[in-house]
Amino acid sequence: MGKVTLQSIADEVGVSRMTVSNAFSRPEKLSAELRERILAVADELGYVGPDPAARALARGRTGTVGLLITGRLSEQASDPVGAEFLVAVADALSDHGLALTLITAGVGGETVPARDVPMDGALVYVCEPESTDLAWLRRRDLPLVTVDQEALPGHPSINVDDRAGARAAAQHLVDLGHRRVGLLNLHPIQGGALDETPTDAPWNPPASERDAGWRAALAGAGIDPAVELAPFRPVTAAYDAARRLLERPDRPTGLLCFSDVYAAQAMRAAESLGLRVPQDVSVVGFDDSSLATAVHPTLTTVSQPVSDKGRLAVAALLDSMGATGPDPARTVLPTSLVVRESTAPPPSDS
Repeated sequence: MGKVTLQSIADEVGVSRMTVSNAFSRPEKLSAELRERILAVADELGYVGPDPAARALARGRTGTVGLLITGRLSEQASDPVGAEFLVAVADALSDHGLALTLITAGVGGETVPARDVPMDGALVYVCEPESTDLAWLRRRDLPLVTVDQEALPGHPSINVDDRAGARAAAQHLVDLGHRRVGLLNLHPIQGGALDETPTDAPWNPPASERDAGWRAALAGAGIDPAVELAPFRPVTAAYDAARRLLERPDRPTGLLCFSDVYAAQAMRAAESLGLRVPQDVSVVGFDDSSLATAVHPTLTTVSQPVSDKGRLAVAALLDSMGATGPDPARTVLPTSLVVRESTAPPPSDS
């Protein structure tokens, strides 16, 4: 038997090809009884459904949204914040009958998904501004929404108030009496050697904004912080950087960390040196991920609304795709300090 087509089903049922097509794409145009009869015949003949490419061409939509991320999916999935964001985006798209296509920047080899993969729009999540994949998305003139990075001209953006959150975290240590403070931040040259000189404007806006927030509060107290940088991967890089801070002759009594993951590694480093948290050194994270209450002592951290960020990014993209929303806007979500067990006044002899 040859390939089953809409016409094959129409001939079998005794209706027009358009009626069969409506049974799949516009069921409201048929009676329930007729549609059930058409679907039953289609199933009996082994019809697999309308060709997705042809349907996309006819509708002018693919039903798919791209998500451009830096690095491999395994890196995002192993990070509590990255995983929560992915789930929020996927669920929000599913609620609107849309599929999610992941595009890993710089990992495609000869294939460039950002150039070749059909999609109706894309979310750009913490991606280097000079990324070839991002350049292709822009050349395709797709609706785009940036998340956790600088806005692209003419496109909406979703950010959190990293600077205010970091400022509150640093002020917390200052108010506790800490005067020797260390910063454990993201190294801006991912995959580069640690002795490379960071640029004045790292491509990762959250890292840059958190640094600015920390320094604003510390400067007000006359504190010049010690600084160590660590790439996101491997995770042991944050551990090594924290040890370097804690082995200094003028060892910090408080550490401000880029993320909860970095803070957990800092707590491990402190333990390896025989230091107690928070009696000998206070540690503050950022994100308020599931990790913050899984470690002991529980982590003082800055909370950001990760799931809200994903849902709002999808909503902004849908508005752009439908051209029904207002002019592109920059949305900044609030952060808040959550004080737990990992911070206390500095040792009396500090």
